[in-house]
Amino acid sequence: MGIISTLHKKISDNVSKVIVGKQNVIDLCFISLIAKGHMLLEDVPGSGKTKFVKAFAKSIASKAGRIQFTPDLLPSDITGIRYFNMKTSDFEFVPGPVFSNILLADEINRATPKTQSGLLECMEEGQATVDGISYALKPPFMVIATQNPVESMGVFPLPEAQLDRFLFKSSMGYPSFDEGVEILRRFSSRDPLEDIKPVSDSKEIEQACRELDNVFVHTDISRYIINIVEATRTAPGVALGISPRGALALQRASMGFAAINGRDFVIPDDIKKSALPVLCHRLILQGGTRVKEGAAKKIINDIISSVAVPTEDRIFRQGK
Repeated sequence: MGIISTLHKKISDNVSKVIVGKQNVIDLCFISLIAKGHMLLEDVPGSGKTKFVKAFAKSIASKAGRIQFTPDLLPSDITGIRYFNMKTSDFEFVPGPVFSNILLADEINRATPKTQSGLLECMEEGQATVDGISYALKPPFMVIATQNPVESMGVFPLPEAQLDRFLFKSSMGYPSFDEGVEILRRFSSRDPLEDIKPVSDSKEIEQACRELDNVFVHTDISRYIINIVEATRTAPGVALGISPRGALALQRASMGFAAINGRDFVIPDDIKKSALPVLCHRLILQGGTRVKEGAAKKIINDIISSVAVPTEDRIFRQGK
């Protein structure tokens, strides 16, 4: 996994020139990119979500797009429009910001459900359909969306179908005391984001994507994943557990964790690291459980603690 681990270090070091700490968020974002997934960042205003996404996007020499979601935004503002060109007497397509490699969907929950749905086809199928004509999105393609969880006025919560399109859901969190001091020092004179230069390109990302496909997943690991998934379907307080898409996402994410750690095979610890950011937002909880803070996280942690972990030595050797 030489390409992936090397690329991961380059991008991590570059993003860390702007963002203080938050290595876990950097790891998740990088894995999402090479796993051809998408990421949702949910946190309070001012926690550095947009700054992080911009630093990550600038680290890759590729086309970056940004959409500021507002209640009056239309699906065509995302995908683009076809218009009649009087000079050529023909219809022409003007692509929207979704036609980029890394798309920042800022404050995604401020747009109406109709507009939010404009991203569904793009995220799942890698294409956008306008006036009955489908246009392919050039790989690599990744959506990094942000949302504010504390406001209720003028926001439209993402439906379960759209949440399921995100490989990971995470948050920046408050910095520690020392990190807070470093943030004040680093941003005292100028914004370090202005000095960020690309350290990789789309070609290198595509090579990393192909390398990730070669990470070995033993049958015992696959059984471990399915045991976890099935346990979510019968857990107390859960209305609907994890779907097959969620199981595939958990496997793909664990392959990413293995790769950034220089391994070409998955171990149970990779599953455990992936479980919370992959599974929590996919659980549909019952009414009484839904209002409890951290309920989904507790359910997943309890399941991880109770499901038997594969211990045979053969799962640590590729092809054995």
